[in-house]
Amino acid sequence: MRRRRIAPLLAVGVTAALAPALVPSTATAAPAATPSATSSSAAKGGALDRYVKQKPRWKRCDADSPAEFECATIKVPLDYRVPGGKRIDMAISRIKSTGPGKRHGVLFSNPGGPGGEGLSMPLGMREALPESALRKYDLIGFDPRGVGRSSPVSCGLEPEEENWLRPYKEETFAKDVAWAREVANKCKEKAGDTLAHITTRNTARDMDLLRAILGEKKISYLGYSYGTYLGAVYTQLFPGRADRFVLDSAVDPARAWRGMIQWWAEGAEPAFDRWTEWAAERSEKYGLGDTPKEVDRTFWDLVAQADEKPIEVEGQPTTGDDIRSGMRQAVFTPEYATEAVVELKKAAAGRPASAKKLAEFTGSEETGTPGTAAGAAEVPADNMTASFWAVVCGDNSAAWSRDPESYRRDAVEDKGRYPLYGDFASSIKPCAFWDKSVERATKVNNKVGSLVVQNEWDSQTPLPSGQALHADLKGSRMVTVLGGEGHGVYPNGNACTDGTVTNYLLTGKLPAKDVTCEATAGSNAEGRKNQKRDVLPGSPLPERAPDRF
Repeated sequence: MRRRRIAPLLAVGVTAALAPALVPSTATAAPAATPSATSSSAAKGGALDRYVKQKPRWKRCDADSPAEFECATIKVPLDYRVPGGKRIDMAISRIKSTGPGKRHGVLFSNPGGPGGEGLSMPLGMREALPESALRKYDLIGFDPRGVGRSSPVSCGLEPEEENWLRPYKEETFAKDVAWAREVANKCKEKAGDTLAHITTRNTARDMDLLRAILGEKKISYLGYSYGTYLGAVYTQLFPGRADRFVLDSAVDPARAWRGMIQWWAEGAEPAFDRWTEWAAERSEKYGLGDTPKEVDRTFWDLVAQADEKPIEVEGQPTTGDDIRSGMRQAVFTPEYATEAVVELKKAAAGRPASAKKLAEFTGSEETGTPGTAAGAAEVPADNMTASFWAVVCGDNSAAWSRDPESYRRDAVEDKGRYPLYGDFASSIKPCAFWDKSVERATKVNNKVGSLVVQNEWDSQTPLPSGQALHADLKGSRMVTVLGGEGHGVYPNGNACTDGTVTNYLLTGKLPAKDVTCEATAGSNAEGRKNQKRDVLPGSPLPERAPDRF
């Protein structure tokens, strides 16, 4: 995934001119509480000089990785308001462009999360992107601050404490509140000095610092899921530095982050209705019911049975809550959901059933955690969860109520409105006990050119979420894949979607108007593969567990 030579580092005389762009202005990025420190740094123009002058010491990432896949580590300020203070690591990677005379610039990437490691992204992109794109770009990966090999944070959490999507039950709610408080307290005790600075805004600043270190005037970018929000925040803070931005499977900035989690429940309901229709039309084959209403009844009867007594599949007990939770993701691919419910019916009747087809319900499928290119042993076991909460709580603490009872009310109400998943999404989370954000939330509202790409049926970032980001980015165009399933679109073998995105990356020209593509059997098969959580590090269609973006 890497080939050509990164452009020469900026001369020392130029770094001072670029430094102010790296220090946030009070209008767009500085905390309201301390505007003077930031603006004075920007005025001096040299606050980040020592960072920009860094020369990455590139070396082969790992003995088992391709020689052209190179890694390095740079230093970034923990707190951009105090650039002379504590420094942390940023692990970066690259594969140079394959066409010395065709090179356009750098293509940054992010796989999603928050908390997803991106160091191996260039490897996945090299396998999936067309050769024409590999000639155009140096492919750049990085672990976001606090993640993987970039000074990873930890809260010292036990595995059970990382299980955070909990159904609401009156008898267990007090325990769930205690769990949420304990997670927040552990994070504060273990990483309190660092936690407040592990935010999307600061990761965007790290990206711009890396841009300057690499000697680039602008960056191009390919971001998935959470990575779309990171990309959008970058365009908001550094509009003049954004070149060709592809935002695939998009987050609605106005709903980061509690509202995005709640959208998992809202988005599942229309997908569930679609599934009942699909299964009813094939009742002769599957036997779940001749009408959507009958299919619906079949499903909820199974949930009720499992609530009374867990249904066993190869010795694995499956509760009604397990079924609701698993079905939330399964229904975005009707065939997959139907096959799973057929097996569930068998198990409920005491007959042998396929554990593999019921993996979403039983939790028996290996989800894994994306690995780093090297040094995975250095990463704390709870790093992905710890960095997830740092961002989800710290980006916008105002989105999270401090009153535990409000979560109880929301969970009860949303279970009624969105019976499949409403209580999971709306019940208590550690953010209720998190410290206040050091900066206000980012309002995305700019005219930077970008391309938003979205499947119609996406289990993690539903279509309305992508439409909302498109509306916020006034200069954007949107590619919508009608009938598209799965989370992550580009590349998926669909000539319409792949052609539109690739052409933009190659030419920088956005479509004249929004583009609508029809899903194909092949592109949806790829999406379904993605839903089963292929954990290949650096996959350009990164699969994630159902509790991540």
